[in-house]
Amino acid sequence: MFRTILFDVDGVLLSEERYFDASALTVWEMLYSQNYTGLTTEAFEPAPEEAIIRRVRAEVFDNDNVLNFVKTRGINANWDMVYLTYSYHLIALLAKVAETNSAAVKEILTAQINRDAINRIRELAAGVAFEIDYAAFVTDFEKSTAEKQGLLLYLNDIAQEKTGVTTDVFSRNSELWDLCQETFQEWYLGDRLVVDSIGREAFQKGKKGFLDDEIPIVEPAQMAEVLAELKKRGYTLGIGTGRPRIETVEPLKAMGLLQYFDENRVVTASDVLDAEKRYPERAPLAKPQPYCYIKGMLGMECDDADCFALALPIENGDEVLVVGDSVADYMAARSIGCKFAATLTGLSGQEARAKFEELKADYILDDMRGILTIL
Repeated sequence: MFRTILFDVDGVLLSEERYFDASALTVWEMLYSQNYTGLTTEAFEPAPEEAIIRRVRAEVFDNDNVLNFVKTRGINANWDMVYLTYSYHLIALLAKVAETNSAAVKEILTAQINRDAINRIRELAAGVAFEIDYAAFVTDFEKSTAEKQGLLLYLNDIAQEKTGVTTDVFSRNSELWDLCQETFQEWYLGDRLVVDSIGREAFQKGKKGFLDDEIPIVEPAQMAEVLAELKKRGYTLGIGTGRPRIETVEPLKAMGLLQYFDENRVVTASDVLDAEKRYPERAPLAKPQPYCYIKGMLGMECDDADCFALALPIENGDEVLVVGDSVADYMAARSIGCKFAATLTGLSGQEARAKFEELKADYILDDMRGILTIL
């Protein structure tokens, strides 16, 4: 009998669409803005109209083929999606530069790629004939069997193949990953709120943010009815999400949903980042690593060391249910040894049913309201 139910947020309670839009815009900015790589084949602007957002996302993620691929390989965090996509195209650009300046490319790929390094790449690429092939991302990554955070490390193999330089600079613990993460936060939160997230003002001003455009998966009143019934039946409700805290708390509070969750069991990407800073040797801790769900299961007051020391799979796995929409959620639940309910309200919608059937998910629901039918 279940005692604790832990919910993902994106694709379960709230739509992922604006997160994917912000991810595409982040890659777009870092490729075309003169503050970053500065490719001149397209003009960049910090406040694009909706038509431009739709075009950019379709191009950058190859009509969502890139998103679908990385999600089926266990990548769930938008920060990782941005890092993978931008880094891949940066490598392709460096391969072109290496045709005439291999020494400079080797220097860049054997040190941390930070803002100064990107400025240097922009200078080196000036006048170089280069056109981005967005569809090539999936083609190149499909050559590997890498999953989860292994995809980030596989960037090093791609770099060696394309430039001839042996490198290990691409990883979760890199300055470029941090830069991608902060630039994404600028887009999602906008100028008004980004300081609270990353501790500084936006590097590129003029971004409005998407926090006010959140889209609920199901009508908030219907979700509230389900959550209230679960609370009435005595279940402990928690959250394990790849969203930072402000992006989790504010929309759920505005929709009247936050009140149903035990505040001691709301674990966000902000908590994951803090844990990674305290235990860098443990990074990455984002899904599909089970950290956020373990923390939600044990409670925020539980010391991280105790979370890491928990023997997996747990003995009482039948008492815990994880509700998520992604393969990363499934992998995390399986690591813990608890039950998993897949909702078909993520990026792939009903098309995800076949994948979750193949994975033998314990339950497959059309949306979160179906949870009442399995208890």
